[in-house]
Amino acid sequence: MTVVDPNTQADWVPEAEDAGETDAEDMPLSMRLSIADTLTLGNATCGFMAVYFTTTGILIPHLTGSEETGMARHSAATAVILMLMAAIFDLFDGLVARKLRSSPMGAELDNLSDLISFGLAPAYFVLVYGMVADDAHQRVSALAAIVVLLAVVLRLARFSCVTLKDGMFQGMPSPFGALTVVSIVLLELPFVPTLLAIIGVAWLMVSRVEYPKPRGILAVAMLSWIVGAMGLLAAWAFDAPGGQLLLQTGCALQVVLGAVIPLFATARRVNTFRDNRREARAAQHP
Repeated sequence: MTVVDPNTQADWVPEAEDAGETDAEDMPLSMRLSIADTLTLGNATCGFMAVYFTTTGILIPHLTGSEETGMARHSAATAVILMLMAAIFDLFDGLVARKLRSSPMGAELDNLSDLISFGLAPAYFVLVYGMVADDAHQRVSALAAIVVLLAVVLRLARFSCVTLKDGMFQGMPSPFGALTVVSIVLLELPFVPTLLAIIGVAWLMVSRVEYPKPRGILAVAMLSWIVGAMGLLAAWAFDAPGGQLLLQTGCALQVVLGAVIPLFATARRVNTFRDNRREARAAQHP
């Protein structure tokens, strides 16, 4: 039982009310979610649901001995479509934040959501692939999944600490890397080439290769590519005529883009270095 002194109660209560009013004024300014933050949370939700469908539609039927190939195909397609939707949310939250505003939590929410959708979800997809594929090795696949996850963690941490020139990323962006990893798995190549390609993508994510940020025409092209990929996955999931071939073609194009962009970026960097050296020599010998 609490005893209150009536002589001091009048002095104490307003003081508590003032503190409560101060908190009410301060907290909403720092905790209120913006439209961009809501899109970012949609990104995280899609990543979590991708893990859910990978578990319930692929892993659990395999562990229980179910041979429902159609269900596994639908679940795999749904999981990848959810990762693609997460990439759309990630694309638009940045655009909305630049046009409107983001809360003080915006950058942290973005990194945490990307870790779920483009780190955990694709790494888990690789892990499950190692458990259900006929020629895969579970422990080696688990190691590859850890490499993918750690590459995304390191890339996101570096992104928060390193300042680059405007319009460029350092290292393959995590959404692009996640979709490339998933495409490699869906190609159903032999285990060793699949493993090497996945590790190669993980290396590109932590490399110093510069990638352009998706803005303007590039953003429209990326959005069109994602929507097209969703269509290919839907055709494959519902066993449409030529769906398998269309999916394999789309995955192959994704992997080719993942390999070609670093080559162009490296060639451009070399040419820039040579041009700078020529200008320096010309300045020294007029």
